[in-house]
Amino acid sequence: MVGNLNNMMLNGFGLVCLFMIINKAYAREFAVGGAKGWTVPSGSQVYSQWAEQSRFQIGDSLLFVYQPNQDSVLQVTRDAYDSCNTDAPTAKFADGKTSFALTHSGPYYFISGNKDHCNKNEKLVVIVMADRSGNNNTTSPSPPSPAPAPSREYAPSPPMEGALEPPAATPTPSQETPNNAASPSSSFVAAALLGAALASTLFLH
Repeated sequence: MVGNLNNMMLNGFGLVCLFMIINKAYAREFAVGGAKGWTVPSGSQVYSQWAEQSRFQIGDSLLFVYQPNQDSVLQVTRDAYDSCNTDAPTAKFADGKTSFALTHSGPYYFISGNKDHCNKNEKLVVIVMADRSGNNNTTSPSPPSPAPAPSREYAPSPPMEGALEPPAATPTPSQETPNNAASPSSSFVAAALLGAALASTLFLH
């Protein structure tokens, strides 16, 4: 069981590494300003037009190339961007070759650390739309639940006509001997008694 658990952990770690490698392979790095790099532009819309030509997604990065002893890169708020305020930047870079990762969607504001350069339009706005997987936070409405099927009620089946009923039982005649019917033995006894009475009468006379 321990061996299976270790194999599952190794497989999960491998999948995470593979996902990171694939995501990194699809991520792009944009050189700010193209071949000229991060410098004072020749016109007021140079960096705006450069940003409009690309689509930035989460995981991409911006590459600022400049002379480290003459310039720098500041990440600032919208108000500091508009006023070229270099006093309290969100982040400051001065290494001459700055790679800045875009980690979330929304606007990013950058200006030159040299206030005079910023006033000459050395500043950039980048808007990151979404991640490259295309996921969004909107959820599709759930389909309406189907209407319940109409219930089918069955009427009770009518009784069968002409149903046969069992015939009534015919009473059997009772075999009773009438009470007034005399048995042969009793008739014989009565005749004998009558004969004896007559004989006694004749004998006495």
